[in-house]
Amino acid sequence: MSTPMGGGQFFLMLMKSQFFVKIPLPTSDFTGQTVIVTGSNTGLGLEAARHLVRLGAAKVILAVRSVDKGERAAESILKSTEKTKNVIEVWQLDLGNYESIRAFGKRVGGLERLDAVIQNAGINTLEWSTAEDNETTLTVNVVGAVLVGLLVLPKLRESGKKFGTKNRLTFVGSDLHYVGSVKEAKQAGSGSLFDALNKKQNRKLFDRYPTTKLLLLYAVREIARRSPVTPESPVIISCMTPGACKSDLMRDEIPKIVRIIIQSIMGLMMRSTEVGGGMLVDAVRPDRGIEETHGAFLQDLKVFPNGPNVESAKGQDLAKRFNEELFAKLETISPGSTGVLQ
Repeated sequence: MSTPMGGGQFFLMLMKSQFFVKIPLPTSDFTGQTVIVTGSNTGLGLEAARHLVRLGAAKVILAVRSVDKGERAAESILKSTEKTKNVIEVWQLDLGNYESIRAFGKRVGGLERLDAVIQNAGINTLEWSTAEDNETTLTVNVVGAVLVGLLVLPKLRESGKKFGTKNRLTFVGSDLHYVGSVKEAKQAGSGSLFDALNKKQNRKLFDRYPTTKLLLLYAVREIARRSPVTPESPVIISCMTPGACKSDLMRDEIPKIVRIIIQSIMGLMMRSTEVGGGMLVDAVRPDRGIEETHGAFLQDLKVFPNGPNVESAKGQDLAKRFNEELFAKLETISPGSTGVLQ
């Protein structure tokens, strides 16, 4: 088990962030740059892509499960920004399917240039299901997301060296990682964490999403630790949260009545989708050449404390244990993928 932040402390932090922190829309210049945004046919990913096109990116790749929906999203962006069609490409990517991820990684390798990747795709569901060899949320939010990161890292490095840029890779996490409990670790004992997480009887209904975002942060920090920013690897790696935003994260994943209740309660404090998408863009802005953000958790557009789930002795032990299992799994799924790390 981890050491989550107290509920009262988390609530006060959330209220301060949502009500008292003003978030400006991004203004950084992305001229000439190629950026990938996963999960970008709707919600925050779509608005992030729209900002990137508006800010002059030469190419924005919408990496989506449904190419048809991606094409409709591209039309929406082009219409609102009055840009030419060749600015946007739509690529298929399903984080719940390992073969799709491997094919995506191979396609990325053929790009002439890649400056930034926003790994935004994720799900939040109260339904139990499986994808590949895990519970679906675990596959999509952690295993698939991290594998995408490893497969795009070589091209980000190559482009950085070729064009003299510091490139950026960010994973969209959540401030809910502060309260994720990973209670399945207790059921695991000294056995496999993945086995415990994949047992339906062990799953804590409302804790799975926060738990997956905590596990994602563990993995992102490990990738950053093993891939320091150097002339040979000019890539800044981070994990960020846009906070509570109006989005389509739960559009298909939870019962309609639950979604209505959540939106009614939180509607007044939620940031707009446009603002939330802009926060994703801020995490990969070209002028974010601040190396202390490497391996950091970003909230409210700045580096934020990782919290006791990460910094406590229990958190550090759990992170080490989980990462050992995760990276061994990733090497099995895509041989050579973890070899990009030192």
